[in-house]
Amino acid sequence: MSFVEEFKTFALKGNAMDMAVGIILGAAFNKVVNSIVGDLIMPPIGMLIGGVDFKNLEFVLKPAGVSAQGVAIPNVAVRYGLFVNTLIEFLIVALSVFVVVKLMNRMLKGRNPKEGA
Repeated sequence: MSFVEEFKTFALKGNAMDMAVGIILGAAFNKVVNSIVGDLIMPPIGMLIGGVDFKNLEFVLKPAGVSAQGVAIPNVAVRYGLFVNTLIEFLIVALSVFVVVKLMNRMLKGRNPKEGA
């Protein structure tokens, strides 16, 4: 079987199509999670810590300046606010995947007639 025929067989299998659908849904789910974290969770936390936009929290290592040639040099900073946002997004995604896999396993367990025998 040639490389092209093998690829065609692989691409047209249901598993490849399921994977493609999963990737597309995963990207859309990522946008939802980003919105949940950025628009619903972090604003109240920012308000509680003094009205700060959490994404802008950073520890500046070297302040912004201008080079000898007149080029603006941005801050060198540890952006821990963005890291915390990303960490919360990861935890939401991990929890969501855990719940989905747990539900799928429970449904598959109930469908398997050999289970429990």
